[in-house]
Amino acid sequence: MKVLVLTGPESSGKSWLGSQIQAHFGGELVGEYVRHFIDEQGRDTCYADIPAIARGQLAWEDAARARQPALLILDTHLLSNLLWSRVLFGDCPAWIEQALLQRHYHLHLLLDPNGVDWVGDGQRCQPALQQRQAFFTDSLDWLQRHQQPVKVISGDWAERSVAALSAVQHLIDDQRSPTDC
Repeated sequence: MKVLVLTGPESSGKSWLGSQIQAHFGGELVGEYVRHFIDEQGRDTCYADIPAIARGQLAWEDAARARQPALLILDTHLLSNLLWSRVLFGDCPAWIEQALLQRHYHLHLLLDPNGVDWVGDGQRCQPALQQRQAFFTDSLDWLQRHQQPVKVISGDWAERSVAALSAVQHLIDDQRSPTDC
């Protein structure tokens, strides 16, 4: 099983690319638990919600891992929970970063906010490119500091699609042993 994570600022194409990758390669796509949480609660989140949101995301990820698809595509993971908690509330429960570091991910596709327009959807809150760029930089800094495999995806929608599909193909090809051919 190869585990791929789509990460980065809001409105940069994570869900869209996740669907494209799944349509092209198959596998299982796990969505963002926080969207489910907000819809279910019918309100904005608060700091007290962060542990429940993180546990929900982990539960969705763990359930998918247990099914062992050849390709597991995560629309997000605990890095988003960690960074959003810090952005919105100035803090994050320490166990979230510890839990993130205990897991193995084969590749992170980090989406650059430049090149695509922000689209509001009732849950997004960073329409300013400068805010989304800061979130991107924080994501890249964290991934590099913790030596996580990362490929930056940028450009317009078509360029993002080509770059993401190419990166996933490379991941799949690199992980295949000679007897798998």
